[in-house]
Amino acid sequence: MPFDSLSGETLAAENGRSQRTMDLFNYHRRLTHTVRVGRLLMGSDYPVRVQSMANTDTNDIAASVSQAKRIIQAGGELVRFTAQGTREAEHLEQINHELLAWQGADEKTPLVADIHFQPRAADVAARYVEKVRINPGNYVDSKHFDHIEYSDQDYAEELLRLRDRFLTLLTLCKTHHTALRIGVNHGSLSDRIMSRYGDTPLGMVESCMEFLRICKQEHFDDVVISIKASNTVVMVETVRLLVKTMETEGMTYPLHLGVTEAGDGEDGRIKSAVGIGALLADGIGDTIRVSLSEPPEAEVPVARQLVNYITSRNGHEALSGSVYEPALMPNFRRKTDACERIGGGQVPVVVSDRPCVSVLQPDYTDAQIAALQGVCVIRSVHQNPVGEVRAAVHKMMLQEDARPVIVCRRYDDTDLSDFQLKAAADMGVLLLDGLVDGLWLQAPNLDSVQVVQTAYGILQAARRRMTKTEYISCPSCGRTLYDLQSTIQRIKQATSHLTHLKIGIMGCIVNGPGEMADADYGYVGAQRGHISLYKGQQCVEHNVPEQEAVAHLVALIKQSGDWIEPDKKSVNSLKED
Repeated sequence: MPFDSLSGETLAAENGRSQRTMDLFNYHRRLTHTVRVGRLLMGSDYPVRVQSMANTDTNDIAASVSQAKRIIQAGGELVRFTAQGTREAEHLEQINHELLAWQGADEKTPLVADIHFQPRAADVAARYVEKVRINPGNYVDSKHFDHIEYSDQDYAEELLRLRDRFLTLLTLCKTHHTALRIGVNHGSLSDRIMSRYGDTPLGMVESCMEFLRICKQEHFDDVVISIKASNTVVMVETVRLLVKTMETEGMTYPLHLGVTEAGDGEDGRIKSAVGIGALLADGIGDTIRVSLSEPPEAEVPVARQLVNYITSRNGHEALSGSVYEPALMPNFRRKTDACERIGGGQVPVVVSDRPCVSVLQPDYTDAQIAALQGVCVIRSVHQNPVGEVRAAVHKMMLQEDARPVIVCRRYDDTDLSDFQLKAAADMGVLLLDGLVDGLWLQAPNLDSVQVVQTAYGILQAARRRMTKTEYISCPSCGRTLYDLQSTIQRIKQATSHLTHLKIGIMGCIVNGPGEMADADYGYVGAQRGHISLYKGQQCVEHNVPEQEAVAHLVALIKQSGDWIEPDKKSVNSLKED
């Protein structure tokens, strides 16, 4: 295949159409084949589809139908329901029937069944919904956080067992014209994968590829893939690796994007925009969900706005440049000479051109930056700012120019949420790529405090600098065992001054210790009205009554030596994750 000096990789379409390259500097959608999900087509040149997930129990058919309608009315193009067992999966037939009667066959929104631990539930759901999502980590394999040594023969035998069981589902999907999502989550890899690959991007990709190879062998093409994590660095690195791996094996499956357990409010929006936006900017992604700890219908406008912002780059004025090849490696960070507190391996800084009376102060003013001779400020007004800044920094690296870079961009938005999504999508990918040493956000129509706080939020979401407690909170679904939104607020009220900690808040064990893989502490639904508390991935208190659980969490943090009194903490922490 020809090698494009601007891209570093080339995708060839399996369906015989002309090749389309992934360009580091110019926006193009990654070429995939088309997948049919009911009446909806995705992938290829079809629009990036927006979806959400209901948080109702499918045993309550009326509530499930009502919430699906709200998601659809908000603009959701797919609606996902969890089905814990075969009974819950059976109820999807009636839910789908009522939505069909409401919308009509020509407008029917596809439903997706979300299955964990119960292959038989997936078999049932495949008869009644347009798409079934399974998690390779718990579809056939187990997840008990056990380290088991597998010989090559043992490993091969397990793969045969996986294949035999998976073929049953594929046959049903073919018969009923049901699409499939292979959805891998960081932290929920099976013990078998963990024992051979560890909790790594390579392990996540291999977990997915085992199933995709079977789909390809069986000529089953209506497959969408997702590889998600709450850590944006892991998420972006893993999806990029998956795309390269699929290219090597001649696969062009569409991708679903999402940052798991992104949280609520501005934190959830910024974190989602950083992770999803980074991949969309590379042309990767055919459907997305913004996973917020809020009502499901609130996710849809956020996702739509993010998609519209990135895809508006299509057809932009072409950018030229040459690639500095080492920068394409995972975990790259550009080496620069230090200029005061900027560059030289120090955490990225925040610059402001307006006074800011806030706990979180900017590190530099515009006047201070102007007085520094050893710093390069790159201002982008291009329709594709990511491509323009990338081209400029790659040119500096090729010329061995080691000045630290501060990237500056102006936003004329009057709505704070609009500004936050755009800025996070633009700046997050540059931070994840390790190219810049500081952010200078200009938003003259917004309060300067909000602008500076947004810059710090982007740095934290990209795991480059922690200045506040990070909450890894799931978005709620039919498995959630307590009122997630009110609980998040009570935990935040008690712990938001602990800027050095990550706290996982999970509705159930499915999204428990695995999904909060890098959290310091965890608050996990054990059963109705009871919570289990974790330190790292170890459960240290079982079945604490819900009304006492937040106090127990605070006590656990204190006993572990991680508690800091509010008046003793440093609010402008310079910790890089």
